[in-house]
Amino acid sequence: MLQASVVTGQPNTAFYKETVTSVKHWTESLFSFKTTRDPGFRFVSGQFVMLGLILNGKPLLRAYSIASPSHANELEFYSIKVPDGPLTSRLRQIREGDEVLVGRKPTGTLVLDGLNPGRNLFLVGTGTGLAPFIGLAQDPETYDRFDKVVISHTVRQVADLNYHELLCEELQSDEYLGELVTAKLAYYPSVTREPFRNQGRITDLIQSGKIFSDLKLPVFDPACDRVMLCGGPSVLGDLKTILQARGFKEGSVSNPGEFVLERAFVEA
Repeated sequence: MLQASVVTGQPNTAFYKETVTSVKHWTESLFSFKTTRDPGFRFVSGQFVMLGLILNGKPLLRAYSIASPSHANELEFYSIKVPDGPLTSRLRQIREGDEVLVGRKPTGTLVLDGLNPGRNLFLVGTGTGLAPFIGLAQDPETYDRFDKVVISHTVRQVADLNYHELLCEELQSDEYLGELVTAKLAYYPSVTREPFRNQGRITDLIQSGKIFSDLKLPVFDPACDRVMLCGGPSVLGDLKTILQARGFKEGSVSNPGEFVLERAFVEA
């Protein structure tokens, strides 16, 4: 979800109208939902799209990372609930059968082509910044390109560690991905405001080396490690500084590097 404000304007052909197929309220502040997918909609796993609702005859929009892989028949989104947010205060009330707007032009930097070839891929997300990595974790190409894939998810409270069953159990038993996931995927949850086996900010867990010792992996090395970052602006800035101090170069699709980040959050 991009660092962009809510956009309003006249409805036009820039959007598909998709139907909500399911809604899951994880906690009082977090929910996810799935929608239909127009056959003409194409995206790359890890990208985001403008999504919203019609309000008073006009679209109310914000950028949302797509939490489903590029081959999925449905689109999935993961959202925070902001009580007074112009969009999320309304979006949290959607039910199966409701319509939402989905932009026709997905974009974003959290795509595999933004990275140089490497051995280990670290997908580092905080809060709902996990969303693009849920899609990438279900994409076979992710495992084709890397020997080890680590999903790090840092939240405030244990209850906010959503999708852990998918990452720890469901993907391992998937008919097509199960063998690859079992061999290559590692899930590393951490919590900042409650006791937990991995407690503290992800920046501290990286700097102390705890995440690497727990995973039995060497510390970050730009020669073999690649990193994707998604979360709040403050932690992204700190993580970027840590990576650059270790010799990592920020990349993009036009100029691949050792890490990419998405400033994809706005509480709206």
